Amino acid sequence: MDARLILLGLWFAAANALAFDHSHAAWQALLKKHVVVLDGGKASQLRYAGMAQDREPLRAYLQSLSAVDEAQFNAWSRPRQMAFLINAYNAFTVEKILTRYPDLRSIWDFGKLFGNPFKERFFSLLQRPFSLDQIQHDTLRKRYAEPRLHYALNCASVGCPMLREEAYVAERLELQLEEQASRFLSDRSRNRYRDGRLEVSKIFDWYQEDFAPRSRYFARYAKLLAENADDQKLIAEGESFGIYLRRQHHLF
Repeated sequence: MDARLILLGLWFAAANALAFDHSHAAWQALLKKHVVVLDGGKASQLRYAGMAQDREPLRAYLQSLSAVDEAQFNAWSRPRQMAFLINAYNAFTVEKILTRYPDLRSIWDFGKLFGNPFKERFFSLLQRPFSLDQIQHDTLRKRYAEPRLHYALNCASVGCPMLREEAYVAERLELQLEEQASRFLSDRSRNRYRDGRLEVSKIFDWYQEDFAPRSRYFARYAKLLAENADDQKLIAEGESFGIYLRRQHHLF
């Protein structure tokens, strides 16, 4: 192939890669305005009424996500791809709720078999119909092998990890994911060491292969999972076995 054509192709790929706003400024502004951080940073609440009033800026951001094609996406760095997908999951989930807000009590009001909000392909991503499950299971989990993604995705439920009060961005993604892990694992309503046993969120059961081996994974975060130094030592040495607590994942 003519070298000039190769260079031209590379130039167009670079131009397309630069066209998308990787600062996710529009989503950042919406989150800063409408997410309230609770419990010392371990939980958050989204003001849906306020987000509903800012529906047009939200839709404009979603349209910018949908405009990215697969070739453009593949040209990005791994952190840019991950930030894009995490933000897309969270933003499209908010949009899904707003399609029926305030006339729903649970995200499962859309249905579990028919109308399942996680399986329904209700938006476009990478130039094709997409679902939330496709982002989480078929793309993020398969491509990146990063267990902390589970702390970043919010399914519009009090049982899910909190919706972060800022957009995920490539330049800070490692720090953001680690902070989300710390927030989630130090939340005693979800994870705790008590009476000689480690009691943890059901997330570690549902996605156990992502955290395997779990004893080693928990050992890494022993200081977050227990208050007492002796208990921390037991967790760090893998001496504790998880009791997986059931959490409701349906209220927003």
